Amino acid sequence: MWLIVGVLGSVLAGLAYGFLAPVMATFDALGEGKERPLVHCFVDGTWSTITGGCTVVRDMKDMLLHSYLAYMDDLRFHEPPGGKPFEIRVLDIPGAVLAAACGLLMDGIMFTVIALYKFPVMLFKGWKRLIEDLVGREGPFLETVCVPFAGLAILLWPFAVLGAFLASMISSVPLGAYAAIVVYQESSLFMGLSYAISSVSIFDEYTNDVLDMAPGSCFPRFVYRKNQASVESGPLSRPASFRDKQDGKKAPARITSFKSSFDEFNPFKLLDHLFEECQHRGEALVAEGVITPKDIEETKSGKGGSGVLNVGLPAYVILNALLRSAKADSNGLLLRDGCEITSDNRPKNTLFDWFFDPLMVIKDQIKAENFTEEEEAYLQKRVLLISDPKRLKATLPHLPSLNERKQAEIDAFARRLQGITKSISRYPTSKRRFDDLVKALSEELERAMGGSRSVRGSQFQKLKSGLVRMLSQRSMGKTTSIRGYDQEAQLNSNASAA
Repeated sequence: MWLIVGVLGSVLAGLAYGFLAPVMATFDALGEGKERPLVHCFVDGTWSTITGGCTVVRDMKDMLLHSYLAYMDDLRFHEPPGGKPFEIRVLDIPGAVLAAACGLLMDGIMFTVIALYKFPVMLFKGWKRLIEDLVGREGPFLETVCVPFAGLAILLWPFAVLGAFLASMISSVPLGAYAAIVVYQESSLFMGLSYAISSVSIFDEYTNDVLDMAPGSCFPRFVYRKNQASVESGPLSRPASFRDKQDGKKAPARITSFKSSFDEFNPFKLLDHLFEECQHRGEALVAEGVITPKDIEETKSGKGGSGVLNVGLPAYVILNALLRSAKADSNGLLLRDGCEITSDNRPKNTLFDWFFDPLMVIKDQIKAENFTEEEEAYLQKRVLLISDPKRLKATLPHLPSLNERKQAEIDAFARRLQGITKSISRYPTSKRRFDDLVKALSEELERAMGGSRSVRGSQFQKLKSGLVRMLSQRSMGKTTSIRGYDQEAQLNSNASAA
């Protein structure tokens, strides 16, 4: 099913990007300080959309051929939880397939009927809400910069409603197929069929709350979990609404400002910071000879090699940021340009939470350890070269003050940073940015080697010219002596003849 979801998602994402990218570029063309805005309305967003589409395709290819395969390798080679493999109950599979078929059939029909019935409600209520916000300058019309987008939302609202209708039909597929999971988890076909019927009530109740209609649902809801207490008085009862379950939660304010989100860091901007720092540190390490031509060539060929460049260098950069933050007593992560990422302005992204929270724990632990400069250098070398044990053993400095406990802690820091770096390398767009980093380091290495070659070439030319001059002088000296010897022999022969 993931193949079907991936194909449909790719088609819909491509259509959305091809439509929205030129529209956004047209709005940018009408901004302040641009000459000939009419020309920019037609020119802007044309070539940039094509190049941006190529970039999106490349990032998708990297996710499928790099990130996906990396996750699959983790699943294949890691031991199962508890050390015991999962057992498949074969006898529950036929019932699960039957429940899934019933769920797909029932949810596909009923979701379509419910969405078709509520289609006009969503259309006219949405228009009413947008027009009220336009008159009162509320909601999306509060900020002047967003007025064109809000006006476009009024014109394109029917397409949004049509998209919601199609999304309702598509959502019937996973919700209906979930009946198979219920059957397998509960080992009961009856529970799976009960869920297939109850999912219609859940969907109807949810759409009522979204459209601000009467709470609850007229469709039956049964108990489909063995440990779930029955809260309904009968099969046709009207269960409590989703809104009633949000006790103590404040309703969202109608008047919202878009300025509050501008101070948040963008995850992709953070990746830009990371790889810019990788390039800065990498060029220095190339000049020092720590990163060798072999590392770059193996990484460019896709072999991975020692892992110094693709894993060690980003981990080395993150470690320097953690050391910088710990020394500055920062509450978050302090970047090289002085920007600080804290829990308040960090990206509200689940994927980013997987990286940020563990890094903050490591930073606090590093701060508590209070490493000396020699120990920090030892930790940096350990993080950078942990994937190449031979080179690590040859380059690690010997610290007599480093006991076994602190050495074990440093090794643990290095392994954790390496693991976080591997996870970051699977983030969208990371592969493309890393390829650009490798290309920049390769060019820097060629420049460095070209300069050394030119110096060695000039020295060789000087040495060669000196040898030629010396040999020529010696050959001229020999020729002169030979000529003098010949003249003396000629005079002797003449004298003897006389």
